[in-house]
Amino acid sequence: MKKCWHITLIRVRKLPYLYFFSYFCNVKVLLISTAECTGGGAIAAKRLLAALHGEGVDARMLVRDRQTDDPLVSAVGGKWPKAAERLRLMWRLRLPLSRTWPYDLMSDGVDILSTQEYREADVVHLHWVNQGMLSLSQLRKMVSSGKKILWTLHDEWPYLGLEHYRDEVPAGTTPFLDRMGIPSKKIHFIGCSEWIARRAKKAMPEASVTHINNCIPQALFRPLPRSEARRALGLDENGKTVLFCAQNVRDERKGFRYLEEALQQLPDVRPLVIGRGGLTLPPERMPLAYAAADVFVTPSLGDNLPNTVAEALSCGTPCVGFAVGGIPEMIEHGKTGYLARPRSSEDLAEGIRRVLSHPEYGKEAALAARRLFSPEKVAKAHLALYRM
Repeated sequence: MKKCWHITLIRVRKLPYLYFFSYFCNVKVLLISTAECTGGGAIAAKRLLAALHGEGVDARMLVRDRQTDDPLVSAVGGKWPKAAERLRLMWRLRLPLSRTWPYDLMSDGVDILSTQEYREADVVHLHWVNQGMLSLSQLRKMVSSGKKILWTLHDEWPYLGLEHYRDEVPAGTTPFLDRMGIPSKKIHFIGCSEWIARRAKKAMPEASVTHINNCIPQALFRPLPRSEARRALGLDENGKTVLFCAQNVRDERKGFRYLEEALQQLPDVRPLVIGRGGLTLPPERMPLAYAAADVFVTPSLGDNLPNTVAEALSCGTPCVGFAVGGIPEMIEHGKTGYLARPRSSEDLAEGIRRVLSHPEYGKEAALAARRLFSPEKVAKAHLALYRM
């Protein structure tokens, strides 16, 4: 890594400007993700990119699916490796294409190592890189190259292999990556929830695992007057509204059917459903949706650190969810929302009733979000790992 002297200017209240020299590593960071903006892992990676630049870090992002004209994001490769990987998966699992989405082989990938962005990077930070972006053979070469490699666990694939989530994680056996000839101890893993960090450490006892939350752009996701948000979306300004959103509303793991059952017990509550299978809303208007809702509900049956919960809290919208995965780390029961018994639509309904009767939860939600998901705090925590 290149080292340089840097002059930092600090203003001290009621004192003249003071100057001092600070010695630091000018590290070049490359974030790698399959997509730029599609999926929770990609969104989290793009937000981290912005947060790092806010702290003066020389960071770029390399993706297969580039979706904006952001000059900090570069594209590499095409969709053929994804198609090849899906065909291999169909043959191996004897499943139709429509049922292969919960699985990945990481058998095929694009040529990342020959890109200028990769060659110039001191630190390579992997995010969600499945479905034909990164292959195991490329990862093996990355690890043996001597570059510092970090990998954020947006799901459990890096230590499970094949599956993205599992009820139980393996312990006492050779970790998946090590079986593939990739020493897990040479990668520093970042769990964006304490829950996934614990499970990763159980599955890979020799690996270094650090917990750092995802960050939320708090200038965008902030409290707004509910009546103003509803008018902007063309919603009825009266009554109680419950918000649910997911990339695919009918994804079984997102548990929408439990919310449907809960709402049958709440005839005076109006649902607002956003995602494929519900209302389509541009990402830049999502803060209005959160602000328009009285409560956000996440009946997920298993999740890591859902961006949607962090976004809702940042907008001052209290949340109700099942006590699974990393969700209990986000929702403070009886203060910023309600944690329901998993798979209980009755308790989910009770949680919605409880939150609707406690409007003060919204203020506490916004305060908690600023503490948990601050871009500055998250960027500095990552930078400390990059410089280790």
